[in-house]
Amino acid sequence: MDAERLREDFPIYSSQDRDIIYLDNACQTFRPRQVIEAMNSYYADFPACGGRSVHRLATLVSLKLDEAREKVAGFIGCSDPDRIVFTKNCTEALNLVAKGYPFKKGDAVLTTDMEHNSNHVPWLQMSERAELRHRYVATPSSGIFDVQAYRGALMPDVRMVSMVHTNNVTGTTIPEKEVIELAHERNIPVMLDGAQSVPHRKIDVEALDVDLLTFSVHKMLGPAGVGVLYAKEGMLERIEPLIGGGGGVGTTDYGSAEFLPPPEKFESGLQNYSGIIGSGAAVQYLESIGMDEVREHEARLNTLVTDGLKDIEQVSILKPLDPRLRSGVFSFNVRGMSSHDVAMIIDEMAKVQMRSGMHCVHPFFLSRNIDGCARASFYVYNTEAECKRFVEAVKEIVDTFSS
Repeated sequence: MDAERLREDFPIYSSQDRDIIYLDNACQTFRPRQVIEAMNSYYADFPACGGRSVHRLATLVSLKLDEAREKVAGFIGCSDPDRIVFTKNCTEALNLVAKGYPFKKGDAVLTTDMEHNSNHVPWLQMSERAELRHRYVATPSSGIFDVQAYRGALMPDVRMVSMVHTNNVTGTTIPEKEVIELAHERNIPVMLDGAQSVPHRKIDVEALDVDLLTFSVHKMLGPAGVGVLYAKEGMLERIEPLIGGGGGVGTTDYGSAEFLPPPEKFESGLQNYSGIIGSGAAVQYLESIGMDEVREHEARLNTLVTDGLKDIEQVSILKPLDPRLRSGVFSFNVRGMSSHDVAMIIDEMAKVQMRSGMHCVHPFFLSRNIDGCARASFYVYNTEAECKRFVEAVKEIVDTFSS
């Protein structure tokens, strides 16, 4: 992958801040001009309401939305675009399932202890509202998913497995096929939070046989305000919409409403037309690079940074230590310093922007008595030169501030 050539597509690198080193990609990525242009085309060329009016501008909006849905479906190996529901983010998609699936009192959901709040808080809410039991599989000190613990946690009352596919703290990925197969042996559906996996590796939902998959497009070169829920055939029909209103129903009278078939029944209200169109452009851009190339590029950068910092006594890397098991995520702490101090100082010293804190995974850190961590995360436009500058900046911080 030629990251330097790709950077020519990103307007921020031609601005006055071109010298920044942006390593906060697990939070949100930059957008290439192809995505920006696709979004702007809606506002400039056909700024109408899709799916309701029948004039030519509205028809063009509907056609563009259909094209985007087809592109997103194809990107994750889904042969039926009607299995794709657009939401405003991954969080909404997870909430849609948690609060719309036909759970019964006493049912249990099984997660991990490394869930983002987006796949943790909805289940806490459901445990209070519907007396749904919430259990989790603990992660051992190695940082590697414990399959035996998972197997033992698949109790008879478990009605859904809902797990982060690749977590946003250490970048480790669960053994998805084994997780799905073991659940399906017990007729338990599986939902994967793909916010940190779909942007970084090739996903084929039909080959995986996963029942539900969620992700956010702002983490994969696309616009903010667009998320995706994929569901296997038959699943969407079982879920109640989180929001009801115009666009999601056929006819209503004073006593009832007839919802449209999926995906429309989940997309009530005016949609983020430009964002959905931009999402189609984003997945098209990633496909032009190749997701295997994306994965290898990130592993190469992670290895470079790990090799540069792993032997420094004052730097502790969150396990596992093997960079090829951590996707594009490098999480660490500097002895004697808070993660926020590290992030602020490295921005001032070297124009490196990265995340710090507990990364919306509070229970994981609190249960281990860790105050948080600094996190550098890589993507397609990051270069080896940037990573070398990052390593030198961390070393300088250690030399100057660490006890």
